[in-house]
Amino acid sequence: MKISYNWLKQFLHIDWKADKTAELLTDLGLEVEGISEFESVKGGLKGIVVGHVLTCVKHPNADKLKLTTVDIGADAPVQIVCGAPNVDKGQKVPVATIGTTLYTAEGEAWKIKKGKIRGEESHGMICAEDELGLGQSHEGIMVLADDLTPGTPCADIFEVELDTVFEIGLTPNRADAMSHFGVARDLRAGLIQQEIKKELITPPVTNFNVENRSLKVTVDVDNNELAPRYCGVTISNLEIKDSPDWLKNRLRSIGLTPKNNVVDATNYVLHELGQPLHAFDANKIKGHKIEVKTVAAGTKFTTLDDVERELHEEDLMICDEEKPLCIAGILGGKDSGVTENTTAIFLESAYFNPVSVRKTAKRHGLNTDASFRFERGIDIQNVEYALRRAASLIKEIAGGDITSDIVELYPKRVEDHEVFLTYEKINKLIGQNIPGETIKSILTSLDIKVKNVSESGMGLAIPFYRVDVQRQVDVIEEILRVYGYNNINFTTKLNASIATTSRFEDYKLQNVIGNQLASQGFYEIMANSLTTIDYNKHSENLKDSNSVAMLNPLSSDLSVLRQSMLFSGLEAISHNINRKKLNLKFFEFGKTYHNYLDKRIENKHLSLFLTGKQEDENWYATQNKSDFFYLKSCIETVFSKLGIRKTSSSPVENDVFQEGLSLKANKLAVVEFGVIKPSITADFDIKQEVLFADFNWDNIIKLAKQNTIVFKEISKYPSVKRDFALLLDTKVNFKDLYDIAFETEKKFLKEVNLFDVYTGDKLPKGKKSYAVSFTLSDDKDTLKDKQIDKIMSKLRNNYEKKLGAELR
Repeated sequence: MKISYNWLKQFLHIDWKADKTAELLTDLGLEVEGISEFESVKGGLKGIVVGHVLTCVKHPNADKLKLTTVDIGADAPVQIVCGAPNVDKGQKVPVATIGTTLYTAEGEAWKIKKGKIRGEESHGMICAEDELGLGQSHEGIMVLADDLTPGTPCADIFEVELDTVFEIGLTPNRADAMSHFGVARDLRAGLIQQEIKKELITPPVTNFNVENRSLKVTVDVDNNELAPRYCGVTISNLEIKDSPDWLKNRLRSIGLTPKNNVVDATNYVLHELGQPLHAFDANKIKGHKIEVKTVAAGTKFTTLDDVERELHEEDLMICDEEKPLCIAGILGGKDSGVTENTTAIFLESAYFNPVSVRKTAKRHGLNTDASFRFERGIDIQNVEYALRRAASLIKEIAGGDITSDIVELYPKRVEDHEVFLTYEKINKLIGQNIPGETIKSILTSLDIKVKNVSESGMGLAIPFYRVDVQRQVDVIEEILRVYGYNNINFTTKLNASIATTSRFEDYKLQNVIGNQLASQGFYEIMANSLTTIDYNKHSENLKDSNSVAMLNPLSSDLSVLRQSMLFSGLEAISHNINRKKLNLKFFEFGKTYHNYLDKRIENKHLSLFLTGKQEDENWYATQNKSDFFYLKSCIETVFSKLGIRKTSSSPVENDVFQEGLSLKANKLAVVEFGVIKPSITADFDIKQEVLFADFNWDNIIKLAKQNTIVFKEISKYPSVKRDFALLLDTKVNFKDLYDIAFETEKKFLKEVNLFDVYTGDKLPKGKKSYAVSFTLSDDKDTLKDKQIDKIMSKLRNNYEKKLGAELR
């Protein structure tokens, strides 16, 4: 939010430097994020002086140029070549001297330099009004008054306004500070705390008088919950034209473009008092009646931005007898606003339900100055005063007469919120005793009324516009920010409690596994839980009826909570691939959300994503593609870290996989992993293979808690390795060999490893060759050759009997 310092000084006469004021505003909770300078004329007319044209003759080498000598108040006149048709001897003109910077209409800077034009020297430039930023005309040079003295700075003549603009990072709870008056009110409280008493000057409404009652517009509000207060008045005999310079400068300083005097007046009051207003062309209001109501769903309505919108049945509209005129509190209609032909207006000032305005604004993707304030809650008690202020201002700058009494519908008047503040709560929360008189002074400076005082505390009445102050702690926060957090002393003693937690806490296990994956080259991603319902089409397991839908989605792409971790990861992969990052390893801890008939369920997940090469290109290692088996190895490292040792596998049933496995441990499903179908990745513009693993993190936590860590002494005796080259049927897999080995020898067998596989035309049809190694050791003695030979003989016999294996 932008705040003009000159504008602020209209309410609070303060002569502080801008940086000092910014510091106090930040201490008060209105953080000043930046300070910029504003000039009503770009460049401030620096280097532009009054010149007196002494001579003016035709340029000897150009038909359309003239050679002039100009007195600019220097020791001697200067020669300037000028191409303007209206330049003449004896004129007083604005002259840009050597070194002066001028600006184009687009804001580009260019500097006046000494030079030659068609062979004649030119020491400056006689300017037109558009070249100085004082107007739009470029028909000729600007001719000044004859009584001006040569050399006088033009900045003194045209009264260039210089201003300082604060960029305030306003937090959503501070609806009371969404105006210059609101900021001045806070600043006054801060000054009082520093024992600087300044009067807060309210804008005048003294010239608000009803001249006649010739134009009456009736108002009807259907739902007082949606529009608790509505006021309006008519103003006739208006002259629509440009606003005066002072008003234009105020608006431009905060980044607004002036339109015309009536619209500018409503915008001015909006940023002055924080009350949005809207001016309707009274002649376009059919039946001279305003109806505040909702309309049928699907009704077409074209707003001021020339966009045709389809209305929702909950959108509150301002209508006449025939049609909608405005989306209440957000944006006016294209055909009901003020134009150069407008002669009479109906001026609206209202309080609309913040929730209703927020829903409508989000529904239509609109964010206006008015909706920004209505959504956060304006001051309902300020509605009529702001109307009088705007009407008075319009009369001042656009003429006209007020031609009706104020129409007001305010059936249920609001009362100030009451809070009882105890001294015990203040001292306990702040940790320091603040004198009672200081507290009362601060509260009074914030317009919080102290209704009664007792030994235990104070009864307070909180003004309605302080929508964020509802509890004792909120009041204490107000006291603290004005008193100054920097004025609270620090204690030399620090008290702390040591909380014991289980090593199996969710966040601890996430940290363990996150570090493990990061060490393997994975990057953690954090995706939005909101997604589009369109992703459900990729799987029969994802049903639209099971999606948890948002009541007021920001867009169709963020309309439901995700049922799968897959698609947010694919979005991240697609984003990186489009930026030439092809080798990716991602992991994410997150939740999925499901809406079933009887209840809603949240499931915790850990997801892994792999695509491209295992490692980036380098000179010392061969690049290997991330494949199914590499993903499986990553999964096994997770299991190993958590002590999950025994798993059983089965083909994956999830239809997002082209091929994959599902693993269980202790009958609990722990992970599904495999290769994603190309038809799914193609929808994300991914042309390379993507591998995905989806861990059931809830079950992982259960299994981790069952893990018992057993410590044993490292054996002092050597291990022995033997191997077999086995000829097997192609249907036999390594797991069969592994299981038979440990069934055969449970005491001395420590490890079984497959180190070579061969298939080819040199083997019988339907056969393959496995080279398998066996590691044997005894923790209490050195194994003898006879023991080893006996174990290997038993292994060979069992392989021959159970698998039909042959030694090669």
